[in-house]
Amino acid sequence: MPKVKQQSVDSLRYAEYYGMQQTYDDLYERSKNGEQFPELMDLILSRENILLAYRNIKANNGSSTPGTDRLTMKDIGCLPPEEVVDKARQIVNGKMGYRPKPVRRKDIPKPNGSTRPLGIPCIWDRLIQQCIKQVMEPICEAKFSNNSYGFRPGRSVEHAISKTYNLLQLSHLHYVIEFDIKGFFDNVCHQKLIRQIWAMGIHDKHLIYVLKQMLKAPVRMPDGSMEFPRKGTPQGGIISPLLANIVLNELDHWIESQWQEHPVVRKYAVLLNKNGSENKGSGYSAMKKTGLKEMFIVRYADDFRIFCRTKNAAERTKSAVTQWLAQRLRLEVSEEKTRIVNAKRRHLEFLGFKIKVHPKANKQVVKSNISDKQLQAERKKLVGQAKRIVCPCRGKTESDEIHAYNSIVMGIQEYYKIATAVNLDCRSLNRAVMVVLTSRLKNQTGNRLAKTGRKLTKMERERYGKSAMKRYVAGSDEPIYPIGYTQHKHPKGYPYGKCYYSKAGRNKIHGNLKINVLLMLKLMRQPSFGYNAEYMDNRISLFSAQYGKCAVTGKDFCTLSEIHCHHKKPRATGGGDEYANLILILEPVHKLIHAKDASVIEHYRSHLNLDQHQMARLNKLRFLAGLPEINC
Repeated sequence: MPKVKQQSVDSLRYAEYYGMQQTYDDLYERSKNGEQFPELMDLILSRENILLAYRNIKANNGSSTPGTDRLTMKDIGCLPPEEVVDKARQIVNGKMGYRPKPVRRKDIPKPNGSTRPLGIPCIWDRLIQQCIKQVMEPICEAKFSNNSYGFRPGRSVEHAISKTYNLLQLSHLHYVIEFDIKGFFDNVCHQKLIRQIWAMGIHDKHLIYVLKQMLKAPVRMPDGSMEFPRKGTPQGGIISPLLANIVLNELDHWIESQWQEHPVVRKYAVLLNKNGSENKGSGYSAMKKTGLKEMFIVRYADDFRIFCRTKNAAERTKSAVTQWLAQRLRLEVSEEKTRIVNAKRRHLEFLGFKIKVHPKANKQVVKSNISDKQLQAERKKLVGQAKRIVCPCRGKTESDEIHAYNSIVMGIQEYYKIATAVNLDCRSLNRAVMVVLTSRLKNQTGNRLAKTGRKLTKMERERYGKSAMKRYVAGSDEPIYPIGYTQHKHPKGYPYGKCYYSKAGRNKIHGNLKINVLLMLKLMRQPSFGYNAEYMDNRISLFSAQYGKCAVTGKDFCTLSEIHCHHKKPRATGGGDEYANLILILEPVHKLIHAKDASVIEHYRSHLNLDQHQMARLNKLRFLAGLPEINC
């Protein structure tokens, strides 16, 4: 019977692999109950937490980006797990205390022509940051506001835009304050941040010391000079988004206290909606008689909007929030970029979208597009990549450039499909691209841009199979995904009760492993016997992917000793420890794969009693190992 694929979130599944999910759940629950955490470093530097940090970083696209020491995650992966754990502990607990290596500064170009400075820590410092983030995050998540959506587990731009639509269309809060904080990441006050972390209940003084050292890590500039920051958190660090949310969490709760969570609201009956959320309608009705400023915040990282009902309330709120940020967080608001928008008359801009409210059938309806600045940037990106299809970069083929173009198309469609008028914007992008391709793919016999080509994959058929806009490049027969074939998707709000750190909150998004978890944890805790961290980590993934069964016989593994990890391409002939080259099998199967003597082959063959399909799998592995097949 075929296995039904479970719902799974990678970060949660990885935590289960290393037996840490229950620990994080306990931290979340204790933080919800207002407990303090004076001793966290033992947990942060536990073997399982360190190896889980390795796993999480390895799965990240930035794992191959080097710091100032030029090392990447591959340099850690080639070490035995015990050595990885020992070195991480030594870095933090050394005689001189934790001393992070210099951060590499890299300037990333922005659409407006300026640059965004990124600080890339060295790989071992990134590992330490990930260890700390994994333990701090559940504690902080219990204290974070529900109006914050950026860089939090399970939350996304879609949820922030959905909330924006609701406030404009259902709550009729049409006066919106667009705030812009001047150089937020460069101006975070270290002393204030440490006090905020302490207020969260994180009272481990050793951890506080390590965090201070991370914030003060020297920055090596592109010209080789060194800077020693006294404020700010470097963008590019693994823990920086969490620290940024800690800084602005105080703002979230202050805004909520002015209206959503005002004491007057709690004096009235709070009803429950069908999904279990609170309905404070009676309290809000009473609040409107007080003359206080009605305000609601939607924040994504340092980008936030505040929604008000009247212009007067918006003006008073803008002044109050500006003063509060300056006095409490020592952050300055840009007067030029901060403005009040009446969404019935002008577009507000948020997270790359421009949004306006239009009258329709005696009600106000939201209409949204890709913002002008982003539309121009995406057009430039697509047209530039289209030109590279015609003239590929050195070392790349035409097919490589088409695949790069297609990935850009899918990224744009996935992000902006929640705009109500996304199809109109994408059609304009499609016209710009087709002008370039049509004119530049002409040759003496006609045009290489064709309507037919290779057979589409299942994913391509589902997304673009019905589109008349799709084109192929004759010669390569590769499809060019139609950017204009984009349909609006209604953005879904953040589900009430969803949470990565409680069993009830994970039910709708993540299924528990339906395998022998105790055996999997024993496999995880098994000594490495000289094997490296990558090999040991991949074994756990294979155990889960194979549902705890032998890949050849399909029998369940019952004991640790009978689990053998086989290299499909032997290491002697250049095979590595990557996931694709490994497979878990029973011990006698492993011996039969490598057997050369006829009597040995016959012994294990009769012992295993393999059927025709099992023999086919075994012979495939023998072929990869360079050995002759065994006749059925």
